[in-house]
Amino acid sequence: MYSYTFEEKYGRLRKELVRGGVVLGGIVLIGTLWYWLVEKWTFAESAYMTVITLSTVGFSEVRPLGERGRLFTVALILMGLLTIGYIVNRFTEALIQGYFQEGIKLRQERSLIESLDEHYIVCGFGRTGRHVAREFFDEGIPFVIIDDDLEEVEEIKQLGYTVILGDATLDESLVRARIEKAICLVTALPSDAENLYTVLSAKTLNPRIRAIARASNEEAVTKLQRAGADAVVSPYITGGKRLAAAALRPQVMDFVDGIITGSNSSYYMEEFLIDSEACPFAGKTLRDAKLRSKSGALVLAIRRFDGNLIAGPNGDTQILERDALICMGTADQLRMLNKILGPINSNNTLRLPKTNK
Repeated sequence: MYSYTFEEKYGRLRKELVRGGVVLGGIVLIGTLWYWLVEKWTFAESAYMTVITLSTVGFSEVRPLGERGRLFTVALILMGLLTIGYIVNRFTEALIQGYFQEGIKLRQERSLIESLDEHYIVCGFGRTGRHVAREFFDEGIPFVIIDDDLEEVEEIKQLGYTVILGDATLDESLVRARIEKAICLVTALPSDAENLYTVLSAKTLNPRIRAIARASNEEAVTKLQRAGADAVVSPYITGGKRLAAAALRPQVMDFVDGIITGSNSSYYMEEFLIDSEACPFAGKTLRDAKLRSKSGALVLAIRRFDGNLIAGPNGDTQILERDALICMGTADQLRMLNKILGPINSNNTLRLPKTNK
């Protein structure tokens, strides 16, 4: 969406053009009524005289006019010239500044935002938010960004992302981003207080939305979780742990980073949500399901609906309804696993690169 400055200028110019048109219409009405009621002409003659007078085409008078009528005609010409000149000036400015083209783009972007469904909302386009947006864009995920900085908004538009200029802590901004239709909100605002307000507002407007928040310290992590955040990430805490892991276990970190970021083109990680109606293996054990032998993908962990995580499940581990299976494999293996488990959920549609046969 375009910046508030443009919207303000566009709205002002539109109002000025409408105001000029209303004034011109009023002058036409006044002139017609004068010739009709004062000069006692027919209504058609009065309207015709008014139009040719305002347009200054140089036609002769419809009927002879006295001194009073000619003085009124002079005043009518002057009023018409001033009004038409004002309208032409505003219209020329609109053409030169490209307001009409920008207005069309503005309406198109508003229509795009209004059509969003099952999308993601990114609050803030700082150092963290821009990386989140880049990952979503690369994955082909529909998302909209909320930011209150005009310069940031201009940069976001240049990158081709959908953006709303506004304060993400306000309900109004979240409603404009269609939070009631969104499936996930990521708040990466500069302060913990802003992230806390955003999570509270998001959960109030859409209790089902998954809220992920950025925190600067451990105390903020606890408060955001209390506010209803489903996941809280502290760049400093997480960064410190990853730095230590890279120093102590470099090969492990290289492998994991390659899978998570997709830089390792051989293996990927994906999660699958189990639906009892679509998945034929709900209620069965991993041994009975034989997912490994059928697809080649490896089930690394299972997240139960109650939040319990089973890492390294064995053959006796049951697959229950609403479980999330965290799996690793090649792109073809994960696609095969997706077919085996059934059309689980539109939110889990695989976004893996195609392989050359």
